[in-house]
Amino acid sequence: MSFFEAIRLAFHQIRVQKLKSAFTLLGVMIGVMFLIAVVSIVEGMARYVEDDFAGRLIGTNTFTLRRFASVGPQGRGQDARQQLRSPPLTMVDVDAVKAVLPPELKTAVVAESFLYASNAGARPRQVQAVATDESYFDLKGLVVEQGRPWVAQELRAGARVVVIGTEVANHFFEGLDPIGRELRIAGAPYTVVGVLEEQGSVFGFSLDRYAIVPRTTPMYRVLRPRGDVGSFIAAGRTKEEIDEYIERAREALRSLRGLGPGEPDNFGLITQDAAFAFLDQLKGRLILFGTALPAISLVVGAMVIMNIMLVAVAERTREIGVRKALGARRRDIMGQFLAEAATLSIFGAAIGIALGFGLAQLIAAFTPLPAAVAPWAIVAALVMGAGVGIVAGAYPASRASRLDPITALRQE
Repeated sequence: MSFFEAIRLAFHQIRVQKLKSAFTLLGVMIGVMFLIAVVSIVEGMARYVEDDFAGRLIGTNTFTLRRFASVGPQGRGQDARQQLRSPPLTMVDVDAVKAVLPPELKTAVVAESFLYASNAGARPRQVQAVATDESYFDLKGLVVEQGRPWVAQELRAGARVVVIGTEVANHFFEGLDPIGRELRIAGAPYTVVGVLEEQGSVFGFSLDRYAIVPRTTPMYRVLRPRGDVGSFIAAGRTKEEIDEYIERAREALRSLRGLGPGEPDNFGLITQDAAFAFLDQLKGRLILFGTALPAISLVVGAMVIMNIMLVAVAERTREIGVRKALGARRRDIMGQFLAEAATLSIFGAAIGIALGFGLAQLIAAFTPLPAAVAPWAIVAALVMGAGVGIVAGAYPASRASRLDPITALRQE
């Protein structure tokens, strides 16, 4: 019997025994559906972070100097204790780094945290307060849609001006033009000069709650009462340039802080690559844990397929005897039942893939979680479906192929 003939017979059995086939498909279908949904959500989150969020969070072709080196949760044990002993970042450190970088390079000193803002027309609300230099807007790819960004002259003069996000504008100046109006942040008045382009949210965290002021204003002291530096950002044109600048900055800081050849850095130099390495690790863990339950469903589906195929062998004993009497070989019988089992599971996997993408899109539509199609997941699901069918159908197929034709023909 040819492979395509075996597939045709498998679909014939599905049409003839609809209810039995439906139960056979169910376990594989549910397992693959949740597998595809989990992978789509995780891939969507990873792509969003890499393509959009990371560019604004860290900056494209930039490096960030800060006190701690870790990206994501701090390490444990000795590493965590060592990081906590790292001295704060100061302007002396920043000046030492800037001295070894090209003067035309865009850089910014940054202090940021959440502070309460208020005005006469709305209740107080937390905003993401940032005290920084004028180049911060370019470094983070922030576009001022209404009004203008504040400039270097205002930074030098310590002008109390602020650029706000759309969420801040809508809350404090609903129905009004915010440009030229006053917003009090941590009790100090600031004049709104610009509103940023809407950026949306990621994982439920709004990117439109910015309130960005010059670091020469009182807000910097509120954010960094000890006068230290939150972080220092520098940008290059290419990744190769950034790698070179990082080495220059590392050598300058190690020399300034008197670190010996065998001593580890007591500061952090963070790039997109470091953040993406952490995200890749996190993505791998999410996929691993997220596929545990679908894997259980696939095991259950394999058991169902095996039981159904064993019943099919018992019901079709006489058919097997006739085929053997007409010259069918053992491998023909085994191939037929393996093809039927694999076809059932692949068909179930295909339905599960469609339902999984539908579920992922539904979750993306009603929650902050994004979703993205992962081509490798489709291939993996189909291969997994075929594998489940072949493994589950191996014993029933072997049992059918070993039936004695004379005994089988006597079966009623």
